[in-house]
Amino acid sequence: MKKNLNRLLLASSISLVLAGASATVLGQSASSEANNARHEAQIDTTYTLSPYLRSYDLDVAVEDGKATLTGIVDEEISKDLAREIALGVQGIESVDNQIEVRADHVRAAREGNERSFGEVVDDASITAAVKSKLLWSTYTDGMDTKVETRDGVVTLSGTAGSAESKELANMLAHNTHGVRAVDNQLTVSADASANGNGAVSDAGQSISDTWITTKVRSTYMMSNNVHSSDIEVNTSEGVVTLSGRVQSGAEKELAVGLARNIKGVKSVTATALTH
Repeated sequence: MKKNLNRLLLASSISLVLAGASATVLGQSASSEANNARHEAQIDTTYTLSPYLRSYDLDVAVEDGKATLTGIVDEEISKDLAREIALGVQGIESVDNQIEVRADHVRAAREGNERSFGEVVDDASITAAVKSKLLWSTYTDGMDTKVETRDGVVTLSGTAGSAESKELANMLAHNTHGVRAVDNQLTVSADASANGNGAVSDAGQSISDTWITTKVRSTYMMSNNVHSSDIEVNTSEGVVTLSGRVQSGAEKELAVGLARNIKGVKSVTATALTH
């Protein structure tokens, strides 16, 4: 009897150990599958957001840090871009790029007025950038302006305090990354002055130098005709100093104009900004 009891206890112990090991293996398997799915989603979403890849039908499969890419593109550079994006995802250690390159491949066409998720995000990003630039401006902050973007075309509606404010809003919108055209429907109304037609308010004079520097840099980053990485911005008591290199006199003039446009800026010094 005792011997049978010992055998029963031993069998039970072995069963528990095996059950624990199985649970551990299942847990690790589930975790691995979750990681694979997360990596696939990250890569696929980036392809969807990319203006260069979103029109291709690309598939991604990830297993234990290895991404396998399939689909068809019409240029070798698109295949290379897909690979680099996949490698840029944390956790991806290697890429098996099986994407085919066919010069005669026809990209997927949109149906009717349907927009892809990437295009919706692009338009929303443009709208946010334009709104920010208008808000930070001495001359357009406070205007009753509505900003809408569709396929890179920005529509401005509402009222402006002056013809100059209307034109400035047009320039700020047109000089934003991704904008193809601007439909400026703003109407000029004397009752819709922004900040006194360009006069800096008393509140504006108390804006911190750090705030000014940040907004000038952000404006450059969102502008398509200024190479922000080549321009250093410093502010002291409202005086903005620009240094570095630009590609032309026109770029320098634009950089100075955009900086001068920010609320709280008293003057802009750009003698150290060369081309």
